[in-house]
Amino acid sequence: MAPKLILATHNQGKLRELRELLRGQIPGLDVDTDVLDAGAIHAPDVAETGVTFADNARLKAHAVAQFSGVLAIADDSGLAVDVLGGAPGIFSARWAGTHGDDTANLNLLLAQLSDISAEHRSARFVCAAALASADGSLDVVEEGTLEGTLLSVPRGEGGFGYDPILAPSGLEVSCAELSSAEKNAISHRGNAFRALLPHIVKALSH
Repeated sequence: MAPKLILATHNQGKLRELRELLRGQIPGLDVDTDVLDAGAIHAPDVAETGVTFADNARLKAHAVAQFSGVLAIADDSGLAVDVLGGAPGIFSARWAGTHGDDTANLNLLLAQLSDISAEHRSARFVCAAALASADGSLDVVEEGTLEGTLLSVPRGEGGFGYDPILAPSGLEVSCAELSSAEKNAISHRGNAFRALLPHIVKALSH
């Protein structure tokens, strides 16, 4: 059976989040077999050459949709720190120089903010999620954010990326200390995917 929807990522955490969001939303959709990641179909990596989260999400979604012949979703997300003028932003995954080295990225950011007091450590996770069809006729982007404050030391074992150092507004815990259900309910990616959900349902219901 061919999949019905591809998430343009190799990140299993993101795939789990999307599957949980879609579970039970579309009659006849088995999220465990119909929703796959780019690795499952051996899609080539797509260079993130855009200058915004939305640009990069679109690039990846259209490339994977064309490669797979089915609907594709892609997201680009990162951390925007106010005192750094919105950085790391689109460079979040390679802030320390090596793409995907979460520990190095996190440690460098903490070092850069070491003298910044708590009241000036506001930041947010930002996510742009794009949905594209194989023929290019569908092109939708939705964005979501999660506002918070950066901690001075990492806390928690869950999540990935910068989760251990962002405490969501109004909470006394880091994103890495939340359960996956708690995180999905408020996360930037959850918010972006939820905004995209009506478009996904419509596209898959045809």
